[in-house]
Amino acid sequence: MDDALYFSEQHLAIREMVRAFARDEVAPVAAKLDAESKFPWENVRKMGELGLLGVPWPEELGGAGLDLISFMIAIHELAKVDASHGLTISAHTTLGTSPIVKFGTAEQQQRFVPFLASGRVMGGFGLTEPEAGSDAGGTRTTAVRKGDRYVLNGTKRFITHGSVGEIFVVTAVTDKSQGTKGISSFILTKPTDDPAGARAAGVGHEPSLPAMAGFRSGKKEDKLGWRASDTAELIMEDVEVPAENLLGAEGKGFINFMKTLDNGRIGIAALSLGIAEGAFEQALKYTSVRKQFGQPVAHFQGVQFQLSDMATEIEAGKHLMFHAAWLAQNGRTFTKEAAMAKLYCSELAMRATITAVQLHGGYGYTKDYPVERYMRDAKICEIGEGTSEIQRIVIARQLLKDLVD
Repeated sequence: MDDALYFSEQHLAIREMVRAFARDEVAPVAAKLDAESKFPWENVRKMGELGLLGVPWPEELGGAGLDLISFMIAIHELAKVDASHGLTISAHTTLGTSPIVKFGTAEQQQRFVPFLASGRVMGGFGLTEPEAGSDAGGTRTTAVRKGDRYVLNGTKRFITHGSVGEIFVVTAVTDKSQGTKGISSFILTKPTDDPAGARAAGVGHEPSLPAMAGFRSGKKEDKLGWRASDTAELIMEDVEVPAENLLGAEGKGFINFMKTLDNGRIGIAALSLGIAEGAFEQALKYTSVRKQFGQPVAHFQGVQFQLSDMATEIEAGKHLMFHAAWLAQNGRTFTKEAAMAKLYCSELAMRATITAVQLHGGYGYTKDYPVERYMRDAKICEIGEGTSEIQRIVIARQLLKDLVD
């Protein structure tokens, strides 16, 4: 891809900075963190210091004051080395922080965003439930108004940073009779479940945030991939949430989180693309040095065809992803383009990693090389932030809407 098409000199400088961080700080620990399913607190602190946990937010809110394309570059470059690190900044920024930035009051922004944008605490987004996955409108968590507060009850599943995080945007039904128009959003806080890890890193806990009684994490998921990323249940049992923590107007939770997911899908596209490109680079390097029948494997036409296809698809994915990011950054409609980028890049990540494992032969199936981790990390990209099937529905609806309009 022609760098000048989407990138300024500042973008290129950011790319080099993140690329160096990924090489020097992430690559040496990625396999160990994956094997131990351990959250990368030390690197979270370093990413916070580099501004990577608040890339697109204003400096007055503790962010780096950069743009959306810079954010996608950061996710992409981290995911080329380790998807868990890329997801950490993606979910924290897009899901945990952006709803407060975009839909919160000035007071809410000043109160919560600096903690998140600086990386002092981790944030998350409580949407998915046992009975509400792809059917996000099927939310069962309830919020009942009682005087100057709401009482929330329910359970959220598969929440990134569910156990390590402290600030969460959570959806709940405030008026069951209104369907999706009866879903609202709230800002909830709890202490991290890993105070020792947070204390050792010097980030992760903010004493001034209230511990809301009845709000806690539940089961931590033992996952196939993204193992250094924290995923857990969120449980709410008669949690009293001050009315000032209502995020946006009552009944606007569904439309607001759909807008949040549009942006999130570009982030998952960037993450998927990073996984695919990282696997491709590993395969290219390995086949260039691995010899069979007296010559490097890369000299065989069959291998060259596979490498060529991977490289071509990655270039196509870059254009889809950065085009969607450019549209979003410039205030254009991008729902269809975000869904296309997420669909294509996530399925590309799966194809590319399977090919990379195959090109490594038996070694690709061992932990001696990172491609097996890339393959495990790729699969969830076809599921999270809306499955491939949901993306196709979103795309089709936009196509038909355009036709009618």
